[in-house]
Amino acid sequence: MTAPKNPDSLIAFQGAPGAYSDLACREVFPKRATLPCAAFEDAIAAVRRGRAGLAMLPIENSVAGRVADIHHLMPQSGLHIIGEHFQRVNHHLLAPKGATLKSLKTVRSHVHALSQCRTLIRKLGLKPIVAADTAGAAAEVAERGDPGEAAIASALAGKTYGLVSLKQNIEDAEHNTTRFLVMAREPKRPKPGTGLVVTTFVFRVRNVPAALYKAMGGFATNGINMTKLESYMMGGRFTATQFYADVEAHPAERPLSLALEELRFFSHEVHILGVYPGHPFRRDATQSEAD
Repeated sequence: MTAPKNPDSLIAFQGAPGAYSDLACREVFPKRATLPCAAFEDAIAAVRRGRAGLAMLPIENSVAGRVADIHHLMPQSGLHIIGEHFQRVNHHLLAPKGATLKSLKTVRSHVHALSQCRTLIRKLGLKPIVAADTAGAAAEVAERGDPGEAAIASALAGKTYGLVSLKQNIEDAEHNTTRFLVMAREPKRPKPGTGLVVTTFVFRVRNVPAALYKAMGGFATNGINMTKLESYMMGGRFTATQFYADVEAHPAERPLSLALEELRFFSHEVHILGVYPGHPFRRDATQSEAD
């Protein structure tokens, strides 16, 4: 694809063309051209240096859990979260034209995609081969053109590399969904009171007994719904832990303002990464739990 003259109209993602991140970009921003990047750092740098206007980064998957490295990269990225997207993962068994289910002997894909399709792989008696990513596996299968080889990837990857989908929706878990964050150079906060808002921030508690318990107290007393709280080591030190949190509230409104004030009393290095509209998937998930 020829890049448009205005780099700000591009959206960067990690992976090869046809990756699930590429698919997410196209679904959310159909008028933007996509910019494939080799690594998450490259996608972030593309936005920071003005080679792209936005980046679409996966943060977690309902089956595989959190995406490695992202939590470490975002606080130092210099970018802001301006949106989120929940992408349903529909895996396809892709193969060259002329291949059949009976002709297949091996299947290539990312390690997570292979693990998410164990049932079909066992049923067909295929030998799994780990690849760097799903779209890259599809590109390799297309290049080799061997009817005995298949790839597990998206329908977009099949279309991109001219492969045939021998079977679709082959993932074991029906809930297989990836959450993405949209990153930009400048913040774009919604106005308070305009609907569901998510605030994402990182912080470190003081190294004293019950510090985390006390730091979280303000969120409970102010009725703030915290949907994510994860910890990870800082600088290779077991005593230096940073926490990553998502809450459904706006910092300009009193409840979250008070909760953050109390958090800062027991913590240090509180850094808001983004304030952005909550995706409708959140409401749908809450409604499903209530039903």
